[in-house]
Amino acid sequence: MKSEYLAQCPPVLRSYLGYMETIKGRSAQTMNEYFIDLRTFFRFLKQKRGLVPSSLEFEEISILDIDIDLLRTVTLNDAYEFMNFIKDERDNGAKTRARKTTALRMFFRYLTDLQHLLEVNPLQNLETPKTKKALPKYLSLEQSETLLESVDGSFAERDYCMLTLLLNCGLRRAELAGLNLTDIGQDHTLRVRGKGNKERMLYLNDACWNALQAYLKVRPTEGVDAKNKNALFLSRIKQRISLQGVHFVVKGYLAKVPGAEQLSTHKLRHTAATLMYQHGHVDIRVLQEVLGHENLGTTEIYTHLSGEQIREAAAANPLAGKTPKRKKKTTE
Repeated sequence: MKSEYLAQCPPVLRSYLGYMETIKGRSAQTMNEYFIDLRTFFRFLKQKRGLVPSSLEFEEISILDIDIDLLRTVTLNDAYEFMNFIKDERDNGAKTRARKTTALRMFFRYLTDLQHLLEVNPLQNLETPKTKKALPKYLSLEQSETLLESVDGSFAERDYCMLTLLLNCGLRRAELAGLNLTDIGQDHTLRVRGKGNKERMLYLNDACWNALQAYLKVRPTEGVDAKNKNALFLSRIKQRISLQGVHFVVKGYLAKVPGAEQLSTHKLRHTAATLMYQHGHVDIRVLQEVLGHENLGTTEIYTHLSGEQIREAAAANPLAGKTPKRKKKTTE
């Protein structure tokens, strides 16, 4: 567990975060979100119970004294009042409130079912706020080709390889930055470490393999220290490329593609998934494995249909060409 959490964690929260990190294998980013979400709830709870001076700023409320006795007093109504608080006072959108709802449910389930510190889970029936399921933004096939064709400069082989892997394999930014030389198999496979350090094996198509080979021929070896010698993608200063470094590289090339200037690195993951599903006709469960999604429901967002596909479906209806028969006029 990160040291910065320890100084702010009461024992009951430290135990939970330790469980999520070591047993469930949650990523550092996820752990940070759990900590912040639960800290916000604990602060709200202390304020609501009158356990802190009303003049004390919300962000200054310590949660070190949170214990199981206080948590036994939590009710479902407390949780819903908390949801109203973060919506009205902290401007949290539906997606953020949904995440906090999940964090609360998981924490109280841990206290009840795993640690048996609570006889009854007070938040067992806590409902998740509805969120608007917007279709993911992505590049068209033509925009994707333009993106690849725009690569130039001193790091062209590296940049082209990065973009090719993002567009063909649907990698997350952290997954790309975390790749090592030893992750590349001679059988054209790539080992990827995803969320929660879960590994998956991807098979590289010719475009990816050729781009990798071209980059490896020019990848620096001199002046790379022991810490970074196994990193696949190196920065200008010959260190493992950072998440911010990937962001700047990709954004620079997206700026050259008409209509893609506002998109982010993550949208290339959406693009890869959409292209595989719409143009490659990849089965949704296979796509789930490629993307490393734990739940199929996460992958199903990529089953959205393009306007052209909808038009084709309408035209394929056997009644599409049906016209009304004209009745013969009768004479009196």
